Amino acid sequence: MKKWLMSLLVMVLLFAPSLNEAHAGILGKGDATGTPGEWYIGDKPASVKAGSLPIVFVHGLNSSSNIWIDQNDMDEITYNENYQTAFIDLYPTKNMWDNGQLLATKLSEMYTYFGKKMILVTHSKGGVDTQAALVHSNAEKYVEKVITLSTPHHGSQLADLAYTNWAGWIAAIIGNRNDATYSLQTGYMSYFRSVTDSNSKASLTPYYTFGGTDWGRFGGTLYWGGLYLRQFGSNDGAVTVTSSRLPYGNEVKIGKWDHFAIKNGSTVFPSIEPYLTKSVPASLQSYATAQEDDQEASVLLRGGEFTGKKVETFEVEENTKSIAFDWMSQNTDSVITLEGPNQQTYSNAVTAKDKEMFQGATHHQLNVNAPEAGTWKVTVDQPKKESYLMQVAYESELNADLSIEASSQKEVKLQVNTAKVDRKSINGNVVIQYSKNGKTKQKKISEQKFNSLDSLPIKHVGEGIYHVTLDVKGKTSKGNPFERTILYTMYVDQNGKLYKP
Repeated sequence: MKKWLMSLLVMVLLFAPSLNEAHAGILGKGDATGTPGEWYIGDKPASVKAGSLPIVFVHGLNSSSNIWIDQNDMDEITYNENYQTAFIDLYPTKNMWDNGQLLATKLSEMYTYFGKKMILVTHSKGGVDTQAALVHSNAEKYVEKVITLSTPHHGSQLADLAYTNWAGWIAAIIGNRNDATYSLQTGYMSYFRSVTDSNSKASLTPYYTFGGTDWGRFGGTLYWGGLYLRQFGSNDGAVTVTSSRLPYGNEVKIGKWDHFAIKNGSTVFPSIEPYLTKSVPASLQSYATAQEDDQEASVLLRGGEFTGKKVETFEVEENTKSIAFDWMSQNTDSVITLEGPNQQTYSNAVTAKDKEMFQGATHHQLNVNAPEAGTWKVTVDQPKKESYLMQVAYESELNADLSIEASSQKEVKLQVNTAKVDRKSINGNVVIQYSKNGKTKQKKISEQKFNSLDSLPIKHVGEGIYHVTLDVKGKTSKGNPFERTILYTMYVDQNGKLYKP
């Protein structure tokens, strides 16, 4: 990598000594360290592009400024195209409120340094942190416009998954439950949207949004996320297209990018360059609402702990086009064998390390086309202690025939298409958990079996997020058994007001 990072402290001392007295804080020195609050200036081009403004790049969850520097060609491209740049390190696992305050302070310093407003290019959660800084921490006066690349403006269902009953085992091992993932749950982000979009400062800064629809290759780190999120609509393996859209924002493009590729300079720079000046391009699509897709019930989840050997079984109904199996654990050497009703076995699992919501876990993935209907069995051998989350993603017509809805904070109800599902056969288990914030331990407030489609009560225990895990069993109208897991997350504020996806 070329030596483009300049010591901001040296620059301040040599060229603008008065600035050294104007602000305090951590100043970037040399290569990026990932220390929250440090910020760095890219090499200044010989001639700055006419009409351009300084670009500040903001990273997302479990990340640092290195995603723009060492792991990207964005710095070289912007330098070659004559743009001034800066890069900021925020807290990788803190919520938007903490990061928003930190970013606001640093934007003030950058504004003093550059002497002009800046354009922010943000990836993933960095867009949420940015909006918190502008709307809730008074940083809007430093920013000309914001470009968001696959930002979960309405939260991520993968964050919801991290707090489910089944994911608790693996989450406890890899430590992915933190302030950041807590705040990205869809119920909490509904609350954030409410208090943010109603603020008069929300409309002062133009937003330009980008989203992706690719998951990368089978066995890749984003592929399992894409399969899980498929039930909520098109996605890039981490964030749905629906969530990437911001009310009152301008949608520029939904491209065939995965969640990692959408931030790379060689991939996205030609698309964002028209928005790197003060001018405002016309004829862009603005969304008054997030344009929600109907949720489908397309996955089955299981989780737990064991040492030695574990056997799990699951049902596959008729006319299922494919099943994608994912075993996520802290171990890379688990031996997995999938066996169908006809005793045919599959054991060539593809492994990949998670880099997003479940960073540190290993995915073991298998895919079966045209699976035989009936009971399937998975056997896992692991001599060490294994904490796991198992996902089976179904490509099936049945997916659209099951859903869950919450009419209030007091109850949820399972909805079925009785033309495709035997209503009397429905049974299962519902677990409702509660967490007040990202620091408190999640607790189970109720668990019950059900054998009807009656409403399922939710005990209200105060402000916080309520996580509903509904494990459903039943039979199709043709008499074949099926299984699904349906999740629902909602937030209740201190006044008892309900916020749901």
